[in-house]
Amino acid sequence: MTREEAEAVLTAAGGAADGDFPLMEAAVACALHEDPGRDAQAARDLAQAGVDRLAQRLKGESAEEALAEAMAGDLRLAGDVMTYEHPDNADIIAVAERRKGLPVALGVYYLHVGRSCGLDLMGVDFPGHFLLRIETAEGPLALDPFSEGRVVLPSELTRRALHAGLTPDVAERLDRLMAPVSDRAVLIRLQNNIFARAHSARSYARAERAALRRALIDPSDHRPWLDVAAAREGQGALAGAMQALSKASELDGGAALAARAQRERMRLKLN
Repeated sequence: MTREEAEAVLTAAGGAADGDFPLMEAAVACALHEDPGRDAQAARDLAQAGVDRLAQRLKGESAEEALAEAMAGDLRLAGDVMTYEHPDNADIIAVAERRKGLPVALGVYYLHVGRSCGLDLMGVDFPGHFLLRIETAEGPLALDPFSEGRVVLPSELTRRALHAGLTPDVAERLDRLMAPVSDRAVLIRLQNNIFARAHSARSYARAERAALRRALIDPSDHRPWLDVAAAREGQGALAGAMQALSKASELDGGAALAARAQRERMRLKLN
């Protein structure tokens, strides 16, 4: 798949309703957009192997136990504790090859596999650490894909929320801490991880690609275009940065003032 073909896949995904968002294929397209020409079959094979293993385990195990054992035990998927900042941890294809990654990258596999076997599973945009929410007969449970899919107890959720800086009144609200998010939001969070790391490392071309993918995945949001502009400015592509700022202004009038100020600043540089 070429970069242009990957963009076409992401554009189609961006036009899909939230309930029809193709999470796994869009995640694969994101990985190929970053590094085109690779064979994505390993990622698809791993996902199918997870479906096969989970289907077998569900015959004799609870949903949360079967999912954790299939993904972390059978497939050996786990969080990368030693080299957490490695770029491969946010790449779906590389995760399949290394069997380790960031919580949200691992979560893509969990979501695809679990739902393929009929589980009611959603992503949770928990501050500082992506989690999963699985519905059970006893009620919803939080699972941590980074920690081998283990159940996160309510007291631990509150502790993590306080550590992330949430106020006590919010940190004790489990309904808010475990609020599910769309698959689109899951993939956007993954691209946000890539953008933040790349921009911090001044790898502006990589940051631009991550921001552009966000723009394609959620075409109604002006914010990715502000990040595209910042990344292009970092590369010295001021005309391209101005085009991105204009796009942000078109999408959201509330962003117009800030975008206009940035455009004027860059116009002075161009002159």
